[in-house]
Amino acid sequence: MNPDSPAPRTADDIAELFRGAIRSGQLGDGERLPTVRQTARDFGIAQGTAAKAYRALEQEGLVATRTAAGTRVAPGASRAAGVVVERARALAEAAQAEGTGFDDAVAVLRAVWSAPAE
Repeated sequence: MNPDSPAPRTADDIAELFRGAIRSGQLGDGERLPTVRQTARDFGIAQGTAAKAYRALEQEGLVATRTAAGTRVAPGASRAAGVVVERARALAEAAQAEGTGFDDAVAVLRAVWSAPAE
């Protein structure tokens, strides 16, 4: 979420936030969304509002909710598989911890991407 943007307040705002994260690949296929209760707490909204947002995402086929498994990004909904997003986050965290800048981390990824497999 852009820190300069106003916090989402409506179910449509919440759905749009998650929709963007899914379609951009920030949330990958199979990744778990926060619980409705956590989402409501995070944004200071009613649980019913958060639940309405999740229902809208489910109706669009972007997420699937299963008892005891929570709400997850539906297969094929994201540009990236969950494991790719997880590893990209790990790379970003490692680069930041080592003081490596964004451009240098991307250059490393490009070099690894185009290197022949061993």
